[in-house]
Amino acid sequence: MGAFLARRLAGVIPVIFGVSIVIFMLIQLAPGDAATVLLGPQASEAAKIELRHTLGLDQPLVSQYVVWLARTLSGNFGTSIATQLPVATLVVPRFLNTLILTFGSLVLAVAIGYAIGLFAGLRSHSLFDRLSMSLALLAGSAPPFWLGLILVLLFAIQLRWLPVSGMQDMAGNGGWLDVLHHLVLPSVTTALGPAAIMARIVRSSVIEALGRSHVRVARAKGLSRATLIRRHVILNALPPIVTITGLQLGYLLGGALLTEVVFAWPGLGALLYDSITARDLPVIQATTLLIALAFVLANIAVDLINAALDPRLREA
Repeated sequence: MGAFLARRLAGVIPVIFGVSIVIFMLIQLAPGDAATVLLGPQASEAAKIELRHTLGLDQPLVSQYVVWLARTLSGNFGTSIATQLPVATLVVPRFLNTLILTFGSLVLAVAIGYAIGLFAGLRSHSLFDRLSMSLALLAGSAPPFWLGLILVLLFAIQLRWLPVSGMQDMAGNGGWLDVLHHLVLPSVTTALGPAAIMARIVRSSVIEALGRSHVRVARAKGLSRATLIRRHVILNALPPIVTITGLQLGYLLGGALLTEVVFAWPGLGALLYDSITARDLPVIQATTLLIALAFVLANIAVDLINAALDPRLREA
């Protein structure tokens, strides 16, 4: 397992390097001028030239990338153009808030997706199977921002059961219960799409596992249904399920942007949205790179879990 982990970590280095190049170039080549955005269209050309020189934007792209990469590797993400604060002080607290939303959404997605997929797979072609997979298709196709607005309209405005936005009630005492209360709508909004995908994958994996020869032999020998499902069906269906869960975790980390904007959740997605609006390049670069790194690490964790479930993968 140690050698397998070392190979996977070694493969991460070129991936992160390539991601850093893509992130840097896309931001630099985006239309618009950071100096004009910061100083306003009425600013003089001399002021714009001076600001570009101060920010290093007048240097060649290769030089800008080398300087940015060297600072990033040393843990210095630079200073925010909009707030003049260190980028790390802005990104780290927001990243922790995003992890809270991501973890809550992942728990819901796994619970809903696994339960529906398992029951649908065990009762394939039944009314429950057809109905649940149809609803999963609709939920997986619904845009998160539209779904969030519908949930706000129903549960926050009409029924007044849940708060509309934010992470804590400013008039309350705060605490974890308050955070959990505010977490319900954003986590449900973010989780429904991945839950729908997980349900369909789990259903397919369970049906495939039920059709394998050793499962049919175990059933013919009189093995109880509960034991059959626990020992043979679920264990054989785990690898693809774990893989899709890891992919959805990466989606949750990066796809919470719209959810955080809709619910004013103070996370990394909301920070990225505000930074794009203000063209705050250091914050955009640090935020995007952090999301990409989290996605890569999530994939490594999935590979390790699959290698533990199937030792043959360690030699691949």
